[in-house]
Amino acid sequence: MSATSRLLQTWRPGEPLRILSASGQLGYGIPADSLARGAERRPHFIGCDMGSIDPGPYYLGSGEMAAPREMVVRDLELVLQVARSLDVPLVIGSAGTAGAAPQLAATVALVREIAARRGLSFSVATIASDLDPAAIAQASEQGRLSPIGPMPMPTAQAIRGCSHIVGQCGVETFRRAFDLSPDVVIAGRACDTAIFATLPIMLGFDHGLALHMAKIVECTSLCCTPGGRDAMLATLDVEGFELESMNPACHATPASVAAHALYEQADPFEVEEPEGTLDLRHARYQALDAHRTRVHGARFTARERPTLKVEGAAPLGHRVVLLAGTADPVLIGVLPQALADVECKVRAMVPGEWTVHPHPYGLGAIRPLPPGGGSPAEVGLVVEFIGPDAGQVRAAAGVFKQNLLHHGFPGRVSTAGNVAFAFTPSELDARQAYGFVLYHVLRDAPVESLFRVALEQVGAGSA
Repeated sequence: MSATSRLLQTWRPGEPLRILSASGQLGYGIPADSLARGAERRPHFIGCDMGSIDPGPYYLGSGEMAAPREMVVRDLELVLQVARSLDVPLVIGSAGTAGAAPQLAATVALVREIAARRGLSFSVATIASDLDPAAIAQASEQGRLSPIGPMPMPTAQAIRGCSHIVGQCGVETFRRAFDLSPDVVIAGRACDTAIFATLPIMLGFDHGLALHMAKIVECTSLCCTPGGRDAMLATLDVEGFELESMNPACHATPASVAAHALYEQADPFEVEEPEGTLDLRHARYQALDAHRTRVHGARFTARERPTLKVEGAAPLGHRVVLLAGTADPVLIGVLPQALADVECKVRAMVPGEWTVHPHPYGLGAIRPLPPGGGSPAEVGLVVEFIGPDAGQVRAAAGVFKQNLLHHGFPGRVSTAGNVAFAFTPSELDARQAYGFVLYHVLRDAPVESLFRVALEQVGAGSA
């Protein structure tokens, strides 16, 4: 009998359900001592979020993992061994960072490798989250695609130009994976909440409670004070749930847990999920002691047809980054114009389709300076050069550096020393650059047919 079958058949209504969140981003180091404490509490299943779109479009576009391979192997091995020793389901979402096909495949390959080395045998259900560009282009033409934030609407050609397009699958898709009775579920791009909420919902727990619990624990002990990466235990019952960090020094307080509603949310009271809206207006937080908090009151309203967050990234060209800085008050005062003037000089000498993107840190690179705030004492310069020809981009960066170093800006006192470089070479290759084409919501999403679910046997006896 598989771990999922055992849970679904032996759990009795009215019993509390213990959910262990082992990692908020698997591959960046799971504290082993906290995970061991969590295992001692005999959780009914273990969940791990493995990825996010937060690192930007590069990992979605390239299909590479953001986390170091050695750490991914370490963390996967830790959670696999605990889950198999307890014979409970292990659920992993957003495999390999962005959950695209090569990242899902790489994650499953590592799981096979670990199983062979450790002599483990188990079944794995996979969820492929990649979407057909033609279907997304058609949805856009039908008016079913809406941007999130200040994203432009892409053309059909831009959509087809994406190297990878993924959809953030939700509870419905995870339910289909669990219907295959696996020991382990590994999903491509996934809603963080679905990792932790699907099994409770399948067992009959209230949608609102299950999703609210999942929204909090998917980041492990980030909701505690002080926040951390330690495993988090949620104990869910028919009226609410209790939260407890497996690190005795990290405390889930009413204030710290309630504040987590602000994390990655424009609206702290409403959380949009593929199947509906989680309403936190009536949520209540009660301290059980100095370390634990109990939560109840969240409500869920289902929508008629699911929506789906769609993400897609396309290559922009090769990237070279120039790193420099200046403490010259005169240059700082005219820096935007100086950079524009240098760009004009370089374009006359280095032809091509390259683009330049200056980021003057200390002078509004992150946010505009307050009016009348005065000039900063020093400014760091990160200047990106992107173009289709790597040699041409390197040339533009190198020529830009030298012309910036000797640029004759108004009021210049010295002909050298106006710009400093941290190391040499100061122009660094930064691989391929990618940009988001899709960061949109797809309405009336046929989620039951978009995502492919499959089952395989891993380890001893597998093909």
